[in-house]
Amino acid sequence: MSNAVLDVNEKPSGGQLITLSFQHMFAMFGSTILVPQLVGLSPAIALLTSGIATIFFLMITKFQVPAYLGSSFAFIAPIILATKVGGVGSAMIGGMFVGITYGIVALIIWKSGYKWIMKLLPPIVVGPVIMVIGLGIAGVAVDMAMNIKVKVDPALNYGLEEISQYSFLHFSAALVTLFTAIFCTIYFKNILSTMPILIGLVVGYIYSAAIGIIDYSAVHDAKWFDLPPFLIPGVDYHFVVTSKLLLVMVPIVIVTISEHIGHQLVLGKVVNRDYIKEPGLHRSLLGDGFGTFISSLIGGPPKTTYGENIGVLAITRVYSVYVICGAAVVAIAVSFLGKVMAVISTIPTAVLGGVSILLFGIIASSGLRMLVENNIDFGNNRNLVIASVILVIGIGGAKFVVSESLSIEGMALAAIIGVILNLVLPGRNNEQIAGMDKTE
Repeated sequence: MSNAVLDVNEKPSGGQLITLSFQHMFAMFGSTILVPQLVGLSPAIALLTSGIATIFFLMITKFQVPAYLGSSFAFIAPIILATKVGGVGSAMIGGMFVGITYGIVALIIWKSGYKWIMKLLPPIVVGPVIMVIGLGIAGVAVDMAMNIKVKVDPALNYGLEEISQYSFLHFSAALVTLFTAIFCTIYFKNILSTMPILIGLVVGYIYSAAIGIIDYSAVHDAKWFDLPPFLIPGVDYHFVVTSKLLLVMVPIVIVTISEHIGHQLVLGKVVNRDYIKEPGLHRSLLGDGFGTFISSLIGGPPKTTYGENIGVLAITRVYSVYVICGAAVVAIAVSFLGKVMAVISTIPTAVLGGVSILLFGIIASSGLRMLVENNIDFGNNRNLVIASVILVIGIGGAKFVVSESLSIEGMALAAIIGVILNLVLPGRNNEQIAGMDKTE
């Protein structure tokens, strides 16, 4: 793209900085607070860590890459699984090791170049795994949209204290939210087109208030200024690393690194730079990984560069890293506003379910789009086998159990098997990741 209003290192005026920073904050807000709501973490700590991670990312990339880091949807299922296995601390430890893995990959790329990772992660592997991310948690979104938790007598229900019960009232709130987000996605233009999730949440919340399904007691009790609920290893939970935990979380980097490279390619086209070469893929990966490590260290979800904010850059042609840094500062400030965070905590589960139906579907469809855009030939049995095995293993929840403390399952197992199949099956071409010029 050309004719930048503000180029990457240009400083905006004071008024521009405030306005444009809030614009970026709103673009990422809906998705960033949705992830912690779905996995049982704090939206406040997610906002705080998104701002901190973004500032570190800008520093590590020498203030050359105007990217915002928000909560990663790829880790929703792994966080839920890790939490069930060993509590929320396990998910945080897993996130830290994800960040360390990014660092190791960045070091290897720095020393040996980036072409090897393009061959390791071709579209025929990454596309189906992305589809698994969306489809594997589709049931969670539908359950949130349709059902409410009802307390029952454990003696009458086989020891269960809560059961899921269908609620038309709550499902109507989910549908209003869903159709609002769809309408915004299809019909809105310019900046509003980058905020369908936020707008859907707002409209769904207003509808929920009108039909009386919101409990405001948390808002009344909240302080105006409040510290986000930090989770510090060794203080709030025991730091115990297990092989099972690592195998739940770490293999997902197969997907998130691919996503990162794709975002860098798109962002480079928007601002007319080659970010794979300068400041280098190793620096942007290190920045992404360090952001995830810091986030997990204090209780936040793993991070990823956000397509929503790339969309804002493309629409406004304001590429300034000062604006991105300003958005990070705004997010940090908002995370300390207790009343605001309390309002967010009152968003009904059904409303979250409504936007999740769209988001999880878009994630799955983006994997399909990757296959289509890269002209993957499913008349070729090799491609058919790889995609089929990844989809069934990932969505079916297959497990590879070595011992009681060592197992790989679901999405992680699907990703690993996909990489192995691509490497060992005959007929492998010099495939590269989606969007990468094959001549490079």
